[in-house]
Amino acid sequence: MSEQRVLGIDPGSHRTGWGVVSLQGSRLLHVASGTIHAGQGSLAMRLRIIGDVLDQVLLEHRPTVMAVETVFHARNAKSALQLGHARGVALLSAARRDLTVFEYTAGQIKQACTGRGRADKDQVQQMVQIVLGVREPMGLDTSDALAAAICHAHMASSAVTELLGVVNR
Repeated sequence: MSEQRVLGIDPGSHRTGWGVVSLQGSRLLHVASGTIHAGQGSLAMRLRIIGDVLDQVLLEHRPTVMAVETVFHARNAKSALQLGHARGVALLSAARRDLTVFEYTAGQIKQACTGRGRADKDQVQQMVQIVLGVREPMGLDTSDALAAAICHAHMASSAVTELLGVVNR
């Protein structure tokens, strides 16, 4: 049985969550996860920190695919633009390693983890910890990243991913 490792990303210009899960047949295992704290420096420096840490994560944990949330709304234009920059850094890191990137809406990710597309972040976090058997506390950025990875793991067992157009090569 071959192992697929999914790197989930919850991008943000100050905090970017990441989480790696291993899909072995029908088993889903937590490999590693964390939050990149990029600090309060200039946007360029924060993006560099995000890129450097993601490069380390990719080298250490060797994911086979990346799952990331699509951005289709934000509280304001500046937030959306900065979020887009952080997403771009993650996508570039994946492209440099020839990883296929799968993109999912927030509703798809919440549905895959909780059964409700409108679940709140605390509900998602609780289900991520239950599904992966993680007892240690984790931040919401980390649990959101793991939720993206879980969503992909559920979708990967179905040809639906190609039909929905969630692949970004």
